[in-house]
Amino acid sequence: MRFISRLAACAAALSALALSASFTPSRAAEEAVVIPPPTIDAKAGDGLQTAVFAGGCFWGVQGVFQHTAGVVNAVSGYAGGSKATASYMTVSTGTTGHAEAVEIKYDPKQVSYGKLLQIFFSVAHDPTQLNRQGPDSGTQYRSAIFTLNDDQKKVVDAYIAQLNGAKVYGGPIVTKVGPLDRFYPAEAYHQDYLTLHPSQPYIVYNDLPKIDNLKKLFPKDYLEKPTLVSSAKVTN
Repeated sequence: MRFISRLAACAAALSALALSASFTPSRAAEEAVVIPPPTIDAKAGDGLQTAVFAGGCFWGVQGVFQHTAGVVNAVSGYAGGSKATASYMTVSTGTTGHAEAVEIKYDPKQVSYGKLLQIFFSVAHDPTQLNRQGPDSGTQYRSAIFTLNDDQKKVVDAYIAQLNGAKVYGGPIVTKVGPLDRFYPAEAYHQDYLTLHPSQPYIVYNDLPKIDNLKKLFPKDYLEKPTLVSSAKVTN
């Protein structure tokens, strides 16, 4: 069945605009937000750890963490709803409870949960936008953190309070924080999307600036070559 999603329609519109002399997609469309690291961090633990974040279209969020050192896999998918509704066509209706999310497997010896949070709040998305992100609107594009244990929740709650107290944004953080029930990987055509479609106007305008900002703001944590789903090797 052929269909055009909200994001595909947006990309098509941007493509048409890009052909006109009055519009050129710019990789400077989004400025990085400089924020302090969290004052407390999660316990490292043994083996690979998991984090699940949602911040608008999962293409850009996945792309950011695929370029983050210490991340061994970042998978686009759905969280917050049931297995029965975990499909792109259904989630796109905004009625399933799901958010477009990214499951991140990382090595805590190389990158901490707190550092991932700092990158998430700084360059991966704007946590002050309620039920939207950039051109995409609906609860499926909400800012959310799905915690896997009490330690993660403690760190997230403290960091949000820290950032709100420091007034680093123009408004309060609206990120929803709650326990992860299940994460459902998205369809194969959504995986590694940023890397596979770097010339698509939606990616050029909305997501490539995030990669530039990651490189600029977190040079020690930036990987030039992304860790793709198609090549990731996860042992646990």
